[in-house]
Amino acid sequence: MDILIVEDEPEIARLIQHTLEAEGFSCQISNNGLAALQKFQELQPDLIILDLMIPGLDGLEVCARIRQKPGQKDPYILMLTAKGEELDRIIGLSTGADDYFVKPFSPRELVARVRALLRRSLRQGSQPNQVYQTPHFLVDLDQRIASYQLESGNTETLDLTTLEFNLLSTFLSYPGRVWSRTQLIDKLWGDDFFGDERVVDTHVARLRKKIEPDPSHPTFIKTVTGVGYKFEDAVMGGNG
Repeated sequence: MDILIVEDEPEIARLIQHTLEAEGFSCQISNNGLAALQKFQELQPDLIILDLMIPGLDGLEVCARIRQKPGQKDPYILMLTAKGEELDRIIGLSTGADDYFVKPFSPRELVARVRALLRRSLRQGSQPNQVYQTPHFLVDLDQRIASYQLESGNTETLDLTTLEFNLLSTFLSYPGRVWSRTQLIDKLWGDDFFGDERVVDTHVARLRKKIEPDPSHPTFIKTVTGVGYKFEDAVMGGNG
């Protein structure tokens, strides 16, 4: 597994590198945002550990640019932030990060978090061939393809991150079901989840921007006040 470490403090960067390489990971370091984007193109890593406050382009901008590159490898992104600094901003903005980690941290905690993220890839790769379909959407778990049927009748492939794809798959697997944040966390992260439940809201907001005609007035992913979310389509389809 290849990991790109984007951190401008040499001591922290070396600590992360040595810790993860001791666990068998292959790591490379970039110390600023522009260098990180170039290294991402070259390395195509499985995971990026990305410090929020780096020189040049900050971590949020680097994260957003990586997520905006269609056809590239879709890495997991673990955002690093100083204790109490910008935490709400990371949770609340649709940056594309999969998780966040607060500094200072122990090496053991870092390894656990990295392994938790990468284990998701292994679980997703072992899912059975299954298709979920509703009047406007189709998700093929085996091909990892999600598509949307336009009003013209044409089909458009959705450009989703891994987490967005899994979230949409979860909604389509039980159309009309109300999901609490806790249930979505259990479904998407399982016992590997670390952090704040509000991260679910971030991923829902990101998915809405990609599938809703008007994300501010959702047609498909509805908020159920005091409970969580549910997915509705015009005429409910079943599992394929």
